[in-house]
Amino acid sequence: MNVVFKFFKQNIVMTVAFIAALVTSVLVPPDGRYIEYFDFKTLSCLFCVLAVVCAFKNINAFYILACSVVKVFKSTRYAILALIYITFIGSMLIANDMALITFLPLGYFVLTTTDNRKHMAFTFVMQNISANLGGMLTPFGNPQNLYLYTKYNIPNGEFVRIMLLPFLISVALITICCFFVENKPLKIEDEPASLPPARTAVYSLLFVLAIAIVFRGIPYLIGLVVIPAVLMFMDRKALKMVDYPLLLTFVFFFVFSGNLSRLEPVRRLFSFLLSQSTLIFSTLSCQVISNVPSAILLSQFTQNYRDLLIGVNIGGVGTLIASLASLITFREYTLHNPDKTKQYMFIFSGLNFGFLIILLISMMVL
Repeated sequence: MNVVFKFFKQNIVMTVAFIAALVTSVLVPPDGRYIEYFDFKTLSCLFCVLAVVCAFKNINAFYILACSVVKVFKSTRYAILALIYITFIGSMLIANDMALITFLPLGYFVLTTTDNRKHMAFTFVMQNISANLGGMLTPFGNPQNLYLYTKYNIPNGEFVRIMLLPFLISVALITICCFFVENKPLKIEDEPASLPPARTAVYSLLFVLAIAIVFRGIPYLIGLVVIPAVLMFMDRKALKMVDYPLLLTFVFFFVFSGNLSRLEPVRRLFSFLLSQSTLIFSTLSCQVISNVPSAILLSQFTQNYRDLLIGVNIGGVGTLIASLASLITFREYTLHNPDKTKQYMFIFSGLNFGFLIILLISMMVL
């Protein structure tokens, strides 16, 4: 019993989703229509990508790549900028939460071994913002993107066109913020080990397979069979490391949003609010119930996927619960700096709400 309680306590967003699903199941008792709530392709794609990323992580692929890039830069400012850009680009390829799990420890290593701990709060916050906003350009960069991309069957070219402007604005803002960091000499002593050739080749093929599934090039059932089968043989640990609470969060919110969509008063309210401004309402919704559940819930009440897609992406910055990735960053920072929580929250709130206001106003005007 204690193990179950600890599991739910450590995964607050999943727990909230579970309670929400449970409560709405009282209002809408389980029936045959429940099976229609679940987007099995989204769940399968997310599982496949996360599993391959975990396998890469176990051979230190991302650490080695990031460390090599950082060693090119010789000053604090540009090393921090490199860390932030690595996280930014990483979120486009391996999803925002996995980018943070991979690159936050690298940020900690660089700053502590070079005696620059005073920049840790700023670096972690900017890595967090970069992960949330960098992933917006690709369907698999953020979990909510993968869901909306699949649900609305958005063409690849149109998806990129929709997200290109907020993406470019985000790049400019992130770059400007980093130039306020002091610029003093920096040296990294660590020499990373080399990658195992065979595993690297196999995992690269699996990653290509996972991405092909996301882009609808291959049926998702193939990946759901091939990827676990290969990893069972080559790296069972990777399958254990998959973020199953994130997958369960999706499952519970599918139930929650599906049930709400069948309640007529709720349908009327949400349809009215979204008809006034899908962009504003979806952005604000993220600040209260996070971006992934907002995408799942609000998609039941609107066909304006353009504004919804933009809203749940820029809405990932703001409050601490606006994105699951922000909770991951907060947990990692407090693990290393338990006595500096207030300093972190001050920097986090200032930067996040600054980004949120600028992005929201820009997208309303442009």
